[in-house]
Amino acid sequence: MKSQIVTFLIKCPDQKGLVAKITSFFYDKGFNILSCQQYVNAIEDTYFMRVRLNADGTNISKETLEQSFLELAAPLHFDWSVNYGGKKKNVAIMVSHTSHNLYDLLERSKEGRLDCNVKMIISNHEKLRPIAQMFEVPFYYLPVTKETKKVQETQVIELLEVNEIDLIIMARYMQILSSDFIKRYPEKIINIHHSFLPAFQGADPYNKAYERGVKLIGATAHYATVDLDEGPIIEQDVKPVTHESTPTTLKRIGADIEKLVLARAVKCHLNHQIIVSGNRAIVFPEAGE
Repeated sequence: MKSQIVTFLIKCPDQKGLVAKITSFFYDKGFNILSCQQYVNAIEDTYFMRVRLNADGTNISKETLEQSFLELAAPLHFDWSVNYGGKKKNVAIMVSHTSHNLYDLLERSKEGRLDCNVKMIISNHEKLRPIAQMFEVPFYYLPVTKETKKVQETQVIELLEVNEIDLIIMARYMQILSSDFIKRYPEKIINIHHSFLPAFQGADPYNKAYERGVKLIGATAHYATVDLDEGPIIEQDVKPVTHESTPTTLKRIGADIEKLVLARAVKCHLNHQIIVSGNRAIVFPEAGE
């Protein structure tokens, strides 16, 4: 195997000797362990591990490695995945009217702070096309109505498949995706929204928050599931506000938090730091990537 960073994500029933068995396996195969992060959920009796390996100097193919690891994994009931790095993930960003998340993601990608290829921007409005042009990213305008929703989603799927998209980011795409669409991309759609939910649903949440005199404002990034806004949470953040905050300042603060929360969630996904367990996301720290 050529010199590269290999990342294994492992979930299994908690049991004695797991660390010794896993690390010994990689030692025997000639890998250098760069980091080994683990977490035990004592309530559910479940073990989680993220291990990063340097393959430099190993004399084993990917196929042989995976087959050998499967022999270890099967009797211990591992649910596992492996990533070999090197190849950037292809990303599609879906947006409507709001620009702050889109602009931030494109800027981070261009500067190399998000390790991905933004292959396209898909929108049900034309408004944000100039931003796409600024960053030289293809922009696809696909308007949608209640009557054309199924046709429009078929068009979106065709674009995603042709461009071999690995991750879909809903950067304030103000349409509800169908259950068929979401089921097609499990744990591959990240959504962002203000953290007022479920208290202030619908239009003008910041006005509603102002009227209630909220003292905290924040944002939540999560994987999209068929249960609207209830998927596994990847990242959240909050900021205190006071009675002096107006709906305008609340909205501005909310936008700033959204950008940071969404960017961190996307980075965690791209870096293979997340293991989904039920409706919870186990997010390992960055560990010096």
